[in-house]
Amino acid sequence: MNYVRTGMLMAGLTALFGAVGYLLGGGGGMLMALGFAAVTNLFSYWNSDRLALAAHNAHEVDAATAPELYGMVRDLAARANMPMPRIYLIEEDQPNAFATGRNPQNAAVAATTGILRTLSYEELAGVMAHELAHIKNHDTLTMTITATMAGAISSLVTFGMMFGSRENRPNLIVQILLSILAPMAAMIIQMAISRSREYEADKLGAEICGNPVWLADALAKIAGGVAHTPNETAEAKPATAHMFIINPLTAGGMDSLFSTHPDTGNRIAALMEQARAMGIGRSGGGFMSQATQSPWSGGAGRQPGPWG
Repeated sequence: MNYVRTGMLMAGLTALFGAVGYLLGGGGGMLMALGFAAVTNLFSYWNSDRLALAAHNAHEVDAATAPELYGMVRDLAARANMPMPRIYLIEEDQPNAFATGRNPQNAAVAATTGILRTLSYEELAGVMAHELAHIKNHDTLTMTITATMAGAISSLVTFGMMFGSRENRPNLIVQILLSILAPMAAMIIQMAISRSREYEADKLGAEICGNPVWLADALAKIAGGVAHTPNETAEAKPATAHMFIINPLTAGGMDSLFSTHPDTGNRIAALMEQARAMGIGRSGGGFMSQATQSPWSGGAGRQPGPWG
């Protein structure tokens, strides 16, 4: 059902883009708007991962520089039957993580140093599995396209009002409404798509790591960390907020309407229900119980590992 909903929302975003172009410039404006969308999406298709990683000053790590994290992602990717993504670290105190890339063959996962210090091995495995689920489901491409189109609509409205021909330009009231409502509608559609994909990534991520409780516990810790640790880079570049496992922004009263993520409590409840359906309690196993135990895993008590 979420896939159908995502498709419908993306179709709505495309229709909104064409409608804005039509209101600003008639049939020719609509064609130009859709052409502009195609060009921006083509650029983002090839460059989204590099732009997102550069925006957060992420640096790539490997088996030599981050052996525990590298080994974890390698094992999880093998369980998910997908290619090994590139791995990046972000020097940021706020605990968080995201995935990016146009397809599973050209993907990357990024984790903040804050999340490495906050979570146990098992909890971090749940987070990395969630990010791998986004890659496996091609959510990284979907969210790149929707974010690009949402931003392009705002640019289109501004450009059309400044440089559109007078005979095709709508009256002043319509221009004002377009400048306010079109970007807002695009943002709401973008947020709705993002929220619908998070539940699917939680579910598949829990299956990949083998224990929904690990991800549920991780979400609770990350949410608490985000609430007390601002991410200045994310605040300065809010267009990347939808990529993170938990919204990195300090939201105000409009959070429920414009939030990029579903309510964390609802996500945790869904994961705990999934755990019950799998017959797993808080002491249940997961992919670590089916493989060689790492000395860093922290055992049944899930103590934080030595991330630094």
